[in-house]
Amino acid sequence: MPSSPANSDLPVAAEAPAGAGLLDALQHQVAVFARRAEQTRLGGVGQARNSMDRAAYLLLNRLDLEGPMGVKALACGMGIDSSTVTRQVAPLVDSGLVKRTSHPEDGRAVVLALSPRGLARLEEVRSSRRELMARVTEGWNEQERESFTQLLTRFNLSLSDLMAAVVEAGPAS
Repeated sequence: MPSSPANSDLPVAAEAPAGAGLLDALQHQVAVFARRAEQTRLGGVGQARNSMDRAAYLLLNRLDLEGPMGVKALACGMGIDSSTVTRQVAPLVDSGLVKRTSHPEDGRAVVLALSPRGLARLEEVRSSRRELMARVTEGWNEQERESFTQLLTRFNLSLSDLMAAVVEAGPAS
């Protein structure tokens, strides 16, 4: 049975190699999700759609949820290195979405904070993305949305923990 374009990434029994199991289906669906997420950038709908890249969204969101912090703390919390944060934050500072301020306890240190303009832009993008999620899960009930969110959160945390352990172990000898 041929698949339609809308579901062309769903596994078809005839396509699965002999002995393929649940983990094969899972890795396939994660790969499809990653491609779809990149295609749409899960940017939302309307004017705000695709108008903020993933790195900017994650940085602004973290600053909003956790408050002002230094580059090192931001990098650690996001599981990336400080030079990457510095590179990603620069255009956010230049555009006025993030401001650099002196650390309240150590005037020599710099902390990054969400500016009022940054908060307004973040709220605009969140609203757009919220609408996209509502559309994508339109046929789902609240329990299905909660279950998916919990499982995706658990998956992301497990992946983060695994990646942290790999980094901590260092290069394979």
